Amino acid sequence: MGWPLRYAGRMKLLLKWLLAACALLLVAYLYPGVQVQSFGSALIAAAVVGIFYALLRPLLVILTLPVTVVTLGLFLFVINALLFWAAAGVLDGFHVNGFLAALLGSLIYSVLMLVIDAALRSVLPN
Repeated sequence: MGWPLRYAGRMKLLLKWLLAACALLLVAYLYPGVQVQSFGSALIAAAVVGIFYALLRPLLVILTLPVTVVTLGLFLFVINALLFWAAAGVLDGFHVNGFLAALLGSLIYSVLMLVIDAALRSVLPN
């Protein structure tokens, strides 16, 4: 196994992180309710949003399962928005103007990340 194959997973993760930061910058450009000060702030915000989504989201989904079932899954949008808003709350260079801005910003960000994931899967298959 050569070095390119050995580091392919790490490079894909790094590329996804950089593209997630670009997606956050695009969200801030498209929607004025979300502000990102710089690319460095976007990198940190993308990491924090990713960590929140990876660690806190599964716990919140389990805890709010009855509400999610009653709303036919629409409450998952609220969970995503709250995590997006919470990430903005703990960072200085990333700001979201309220819950509605977090809801719209997280929706735009989720769509952009779906496109990024699909593109990475087609370009860099496992």
